[in-house]
Amino acid sequence: MAGHRQSKKRRYVTWAVAGAAVAAGAGIAAQTSMAATAWPAQKTFTGRAFDTCTAPSQSAMKAWHTGFYGAAAVYVGGRNRGCAQPNLTSTWVKSVTAMGWKLVPIYVGAQPPCQTGSSPEKLTASTATSLGAKDAADAVAKASALGMKAGSPIYLDMEAYDSANKACNDAVLTYVRAFDKGLHAKTYRAGYYGFTSSSAKAVATASDRTDLPGNLWYALWDKQNTTTADWPWGSTRFTGHSRAHQYMVNSKETHGGVTLTVDRDAWDAPVAITG
Repeated sequence: MAGHRQSKKRRYVTWAVAGAAVAAGAGIAAQTSMAATAWPAQKTFTGRAFDTCTAPSQSAMKAWHTGFYGAAAVYVGGRNRGCAQPNLTSTWVKSVTAMGWKLVPIYVGAQPPCQTGSSPEKLTASTATSLGAKDAADAVAKASALGMKAGSPIYLDMEAYDSANKACNDAVLTYVRAFDKGLHAKTYRAGYYGFTSSSAKAVATASDRTDLPGNLWYALWDKQNTTTADWPWGSTRFTGHSRAHQYMVNSKETHGGVTLTVDRDAWDAPVAITG
């Protein structure tokens, strides 16, 4: 997601600080606060997806609908969203889904207190719960206004940080739980984007699964179009179409005569319910 949440330089710095080692851990995928609600059926896409900073124009999306990609991730909101979205409207969503595109809503919420850089919104131990609830309400409002209905996932974007810093990690998980609880209360599924070395690892290996996301989109830039071969946390975790893998970034590509710079994703997880 080059430059979509923060500058590419910052992303490489934070990723390097967190370290690139992949470690296994304990835990299972669960969305514990969903049980008491009648949920719309999950809409799943399995195939290749892309994400890019600004949602492309309708004409570009039409040109790119060649069969190579089947889904596109879009930044629906968040104070840390890195790009303006002049194309991203309810009309755009209706038009591109009519073309056959599946959409992945991303929300760039508060970032960790120990993260390098100066994000406009950072959480702290004392604000994690209230910020998580506030951002969840905003994420649902933004997604709903675009025509992404109840039952859709919203993927919370958490950039790299030092997850070995216990106080920082505990604050992040508190925020994530509050965010997910807020989504579930409005019947939206909880997804999460993070790095295998830090932010995704923290969620995947947490021993307490309460209110943690059931869908994990992991960043591991190994150029492998897979959600299984390089999955680092055990084959029984995040099963049932709950994984996505960002495997390549800053890929300059031309489809249908239109050139865009995108990040590539292997997708086997929920996408937005529209129409």
